[in-house]
Amino acid sequence: MQIGQVVTAFNKTGKYIGEITAVKPDTYTVRCLAVLIHPRQGDLHNPNEADVPFFHERKALAFREQANIPIKMVKPYEDEIPDYKKSLVASVEKLKNQLETKTDDAYSVKSLQALDGVIKEYELMYSITF
Repeated sequence: MQIGQVVTAFNKTGKYIGEITAVKPDTYTVRCLAVLIHPRQGDLHNPNEADVPFFHERKALAFREQANIPIKMVKPYEDEIPDYKKSLVASVEKLKNQLETKTDDAYSVKSLQALDGVIKEYELMYSITF
């Protein structure tokens, strides 16, 4: 892959469409253009656990934010690139709907609370309604 190529990239628990801006020995630097899967909330080292020392609120990469992604987590992307704000809203709604189906699960309840905090930040940053 090369600089300027459009790709999908997994970063932590999120999946993005982006453009390679730098090639390094073990990583590509990818500029975020759209969100395909919103990052899951909570502790990456203890997935699906609500009782952890610090339950993280995880935001998606911002539009044009760059991240260093391991080479094995980057794949070519050929389709049309969706609008960033629309892709962000769709990915948040999908995660929220998944969590709302499991309201008897402590992790899902805590994740919904964290996601609500993230949504409030998005509304301030992007002036969008969820």
